[in-house]
Amino acid sequence: MSDDDFMMASDEENYDFEYEDDDLASNSSNVDIENKYYNAKALKEDHDPEPAIEEFLGVVELEPEKGEWGFKALKQVVKLLFRRGEHERTLKYYTQLLTYTKSAVTRNYSEKSLNNILDFVSAGTTDMTFMETFYSTTLTALEDAKNERLWLKTNLKLAKLWLDRGEYSRLTRILKVLHQACQMDDGGDDQSKGTYLLEVYALEIQMYTETKNNKKLKELYNRTLQINSAIPHPRIMGVIRECGGKMHMSEKQWEKAREDFFESFRNYDEAGSLQRIQVLKYLVLAVMLSNTDDINPFESQETKPYKSNPQIAAMNSLVDAYQRSDIHDFQRILRENGGAEGTSGGIMSDPFIHFYLDDVLRRIRAKFIVNMIAPYSRIEIDYLAKTLNIEVEEMEDLLVMLILDGQVQGKIDEVSGRLEIEVAPDTGAEEAVAGTEKREREQAARLASANDTRFKALEAWSGSVEKLSRIAFGVTGRA
Repeated sequence: MSDDDFMMASDEENYDFEYEDDDLASNSSNVDIENKYYNAKALKEDHDPEPAIEEFLGVVELEPEKGEWGFKALKQVVKLLFRRGEHERTLKYYTQLLTYTKSAVTRNYSEKSLNNILDFVSAGTTDMTFMETFYSTTLTALEDAKNERLWLKTNLKLAKLWLDRGEYSRLTRILKVLHQACQMDDGGDDQSKGTYLLEVYALEIQMYTETKNNKKLKELYNRTLQINSAIPHPRIMGVIRECGGKMHMSEKQWEKAREDFFESFRNYDEAGSLQRIQVLKYLVLAVMLSNTDDINPFESQETKPYKSNPQIAAMNSLVDAYQRSDIHDFQRILRENGGAEGTSGGIMSDPFIHFYLDDVLRRIRAKFIVNMIAPYSRIEIDYLAKTLNIEVEEMEDLLVMLILDGQVQGKIDEVSGRLEIEVAPDTGAEEAVAGTEKREREQAARLASANDTRFKALEAWSGSVEKLSRIAFGVTGRA
């Protein structure tokens, strides 16, 4: 082997050793970073989180290039600082975290992480200025990263936040931006973004429901049902159908409301949303108002498992009493399980149910009264009021409604304080009387006919006798 060959072989061996040394150093560095990260997580459990924050920031400094450990460490720093109420430092390190989403971690991992952080921060503050800055920072970073999907999701989260807090002017601005993002160049809806479009519509529908803008609500609700290109999340369809049911209730279209609430419940149930319990209560309410005594809301395959649910038990008992027209049992259930509006747990605690229970009460009282007065021709109004445990004036209003609706045939005698019930003629008795009179007329006609025949026969016989007499006397005279 020549000297040159020897030197070349020696250089290759040295290169291999240097490469192995680099790998070992890199592995050692990764182990140090990982150990430092888990050491920081252990410190996080202490009363004072500042040492943990410093340790997590040390992880970021140790990484030679932006990588997964630095991303994880910054996530922890952001959460710890936010819990301490240090909003300025939270934004500083959150902005640094966002730079990692371009290349340091995968798109799916960054989306999941940012979604969790946004939910965490949204649930933990009422500082609107901070929230707006936090979301704006996120959206700017996502625009730079050309991540349209996460940009849309983040805007939807921000819109939901404003909806929950009743910030309708801010919500309207974001909805306008989202509509533009889901449109084609010609201004029509981009059906390829149908899923996002349905979420935008769902937020808008909820806003119109809350603000009671029924005209806009109806127009938008009908438009959502025509979107066929998307495979919507069942939670979104649950929201849309729930708002549709409330819209139909406001128009007193009880049957349509019942259908929408059932579809809403079915979708919420499929999505595993806790809202299914509340919507099931709305379904029971709509069943009572639709006067469908033959429909049990708990007989379907979807609702049957919830029949004995403690949160539903009171509504189940209520609809049972309603369909039996048992006003006393109905009122007892309301007293025992009603609660007050704005509290939790009771039937009346939900403002929506509370609003329509007056309609339900009027209906069951009406059913009870119609059945109660059936045997009477007159009845004291004071007695009826005491039976229902209501004021006489309210009882009179109820009777007037029943008379005008044609459910009661009668009139109120204000002097005597009675309800005078007009007894409907007995059609069967009339027919019986008419039949008897007809038979009597027919019998009289037959008798008259028979008498006439006898009279004529007697008259003929009398004429014959007279003729014979004349003949006989005539003969005697000639002799």
